[in-house]
Amino acid sequence: MSARNRLRSKLFNMYVSETARRRSRAWHDAKRKLSGGGHVVTAFLQLDDPYSYLLSQYLPALVEHYDIDLEVRLSEALGGGYQPAPELLADYAITDCARVAAELGLPFLDKGTSPPAEQQRGLLDAVATRVAEDPGELYRALECYWRGDGESVARLSDGAEPGAGEVLVTEAQNELDRLGHYNSGMLYYAGEWYWGVDRLPYLLARLDEQGLGKSESGHPRLASIRQVMHVDLPVVPPAAAKDLPPLDLFYSFRSPYSQLALRRVAELADAFGLQLMLRPVLPMMMRGMAVPRKKVRYILRDTAREAERLGVPFGNAVDPLGDGVERCHAVFDYALTEKRARDFLLNASEQIWAGGTDAATDEGMRRITARTGLFWPEVKQALEREDWRDAEAENRQLMLSLGSWGVPTMCLGDYVVWGQDRIWLLARHIEELCDTGEGILV
Repeated sequence: MSARNRLRSKLFNMYVSETARRRSRAWHDAKRKLSGGGHVVTAFLQLDDPYSYLLSQYLPALVEHYDIDLEVRLSEALGGGYQPAPELLADYAITDCARVAAELGLPFLDKGTSPPAEQQRGLLDAVATRVAEDPGELYRALECYWRGDGESVARLSDGAEPGAGEVLVTEAQNELDRLGHYNSGMLYYAGEWYWGVDRLPYLLARLDEQGLGKSESGHPRLASIRQVMHVDLPVVPPAAAKDLPPLDLFYSFRSPYSQLALRRVAELADAFGLQLMLRPVLPMMMRGMAVPRKKVRYILRDTAREAERLGVPFGNAVDPLGDGVERCHAVFDYALTEKRARDFLLNASEQIWAGGTDAATDEGMRRITARTGLFWPEVKQALEREDWRDAEAENRQLMLSLGSWGVPTMCLGDYVVWGQDRIWLLARHIEELCDTGEGILV
């Protein structure tokens, strides 16, 4: 490993460590005590963001159960390089939130087939004039908009001050940027960020550690999130699963979220007896898509937090960008011919993200392939070939045709989910496909 990569690896490991997280929390807590301030949670909500709507449904319960000051900002995601495929994201977000809302028992587009986008500007301006006095105005606006309730949106839009929404959104975006983030549907508390309902449980745990709960028993509405997203895999594959199509997993060797997903998706496929089709693609930065540093920093710390919860190895990493990624693709193609592609992917992912292994070096690749049982002289020959590029391009085009632009993406038939956060939703879908009405899957 080069001295440069060794230094970068050391800095990375320090940045995502539990020690760094504890020190940051202690510093922010000391700062709060010195200023005599309260525990302030800031919510950045975007009117036309369905994830903001789902999150808003839980904010009243958050204030009800915890001794906090909740500040609500009418905001928007920063866009640009932070959202490399905005059209695809907008379409996917509606589909994804409709599925999640159904599992959480929240209404979503139940009064119309789509949100009344033509009334969005008027609603935004109207909410902006009232949200400072009553955050509930924004909650109501989000609910009407994402239930497709055009009549209620029209009523809420009365008294709009033209341009008021744009002013408030710009102020919130400046604050969002200053605090170190870029997205909407976010909660900020004392140096840490929590995205949507998916990361809300982390904030709840932190507030509980601070002793801020108003009662010893948890709030049932808040506790229901983790309960809904929990999945118990079957001990024996259900008989109906034999008729299901293969499960495709689009993976990147440089994606930390792919590391979180890989073994869990493999276990899901095994539990239901599904054929797992592994489809590695090049990372965004090798496909001409920039990833801003602010986004990278959030992703890394978020991954570390998730890895700790899930028990996934993570933290002693060496960035494989460039040669490391290309060498992994070349060896993966060879491993396919040896029927060891899955083992290679599992070993490469764990060694890159948790084993301190530099895949760009022969020493590092030999460590990975030795664990996989691949013959090193043949690995060396595979590293000289370029035909893996055709397979990668095919995988990438297939992923884009499914309406996804990033990894990990999983596909079962025509059911597509993006992100390791949706493995539970994929499992639920498979359960439904296997439910013959003859009993409960165990």
